[in-house]
Amino acid sequence: MGTVSVDDFDIGSRAAIAGGTTFFIDFVIPAKGQSLLEAYDQWRGWADPKVNCDFSLHVAVTWWSPQVSEEMGVLVRERGVTSFKVFMAYKGAFMLGDEDMYHVFMRCKALGAIAQVHAENGDMVAEGQKKMLAMGICGPEGHEMSRPEELEAEATNRAITIANRVNTPVYIVHVMSKGAADVICRHRKEGRRVFGEPIAAGLGTDGTHMWHHDWRHAAAYVMGPPLRPDPTTKTLLMDLLASGDLSCVGTDNCTFCADQKAMGKDDFSKIPNGVNGVEDRMSIVWHMGVATGKLTPSDFVRVTSANAARIFNMYPRKGRIEAGTDADIVLWDGEAKRTISAQTHHHAVDFNIFEGMEVTGVATTTIVAGRVVWEENKLNTTKGSGIFVPRTPFGFPFEGIDIRDKVRDERLRKVEREPYTGPVFVPKK
Repeated sequence: MGTVSVDDFDIGSRAAIAGGTTFFIDFVIPAKGQSLLEAYDQWRGWADPKVNCDFSLHVAVTWWSPQVSEEMGVLVRERGVTSFKVFMAYKGAFMLGDEDMYHVFMRCKALGAIAQVHAENGDMVAEGQKKMLAMGICGPEGHEMSRPEELEAEATNRAITIANRVNTPVYIVHVMSKGAADVICRHRKEGRRVFGEPIAAGLGTDGTHMWHHDWRHAAAYVMGPPLRPDPTTKTLLMDLLASGDLSCVGTDNCTFCADQKAMGKDDFSKIPNGVNGVEDRMSIVWHMGVATGKLTPSDFVRVTSANAARIFNMYPRKGRIEAGTDADIVLWDGEAKRTISAQTHHHAVDFNIFEGMEVTGVATTTIVAGRVVWEENKLNTTKGSGIFVPRTPFGFPFEGIDIRDKVRDERLRKVEREPYTGPVFVPKK
């Protein structure tokens, strides 16, 4: 996108800790043609000296070749990476077509790694961008109009369908629309192994801000897939978390200051995509979920911690409090209130998409690896003290996949018949 997030691993992990998050998984995103191993080493070089809590890494697959396939194996066997992300959007940069995505899914299955998908129809997004700009719609509202929710829903359906043909679990990142959520629900009811992840932004605010008359305000809300202008979307997404149809809450935290967003002042397609969320995630979920009676406190733990630990095969080391697990603990006051503001948050970004929102539910104390690192609204972190947590392949998402392979083996439906010996038409040359 021509620039980098202002939240580095020091600032981002401090913001996470202040909000009650003790562990995160970041995305390694190689450039098209770049070695996955090289990109992984680059991310570790950025993270290890700065991070204030434990972390792990997903790796995006932005191109496909025998080299990529081999490097995925090395990452799983030797580097502890067991999740790989595919982009169906960002044509010409990160996007993979269906055939390559199929091969990535096949490789994920063989390695016991979970496939993740950014689900938007990238071809139609590119055409939508051209259409909006040709019509003179150059502001942030053009971002949402060029990639409406039907493109997210269509791509979500296609990704799950391809994963089902492979018979491998798939995780849909940042579910932002009713349409995409409905697709996930339908496939789960049909027995597909799919997990859906709404994010703090989609649960706490909406896309109407992109129609704000102040350009800088509007641009601050640009992310992909977009926040939807339907204000009831966040209510549905929370309902589906409560029912278990959506699995856990992420943030896709990727922050850019106003001057960086202004790279797209005359062309919305050049606005860097990304918003904050990692500091406010826990409070947003409690406020919109538990305080409204949709989630129980146990549900809160499930969707913010335990489910992710299971899906990404870190449970019970992470996501559970008991003897022998990591001493990552948050003391939570479900009655306390705070007002979210860029003036008081711990991000480096100069804007907060939840600005002025009073939320119920606050982390009063955060303990990482047995050390109190947040208490009485003060951070006491040690830069570089977090460690990389390698993950092992297979685990919970793959339970029963081998049995499904046997039951669904197409050879069981093969018809044994006598060879055909009749006449055969030969077309004339």
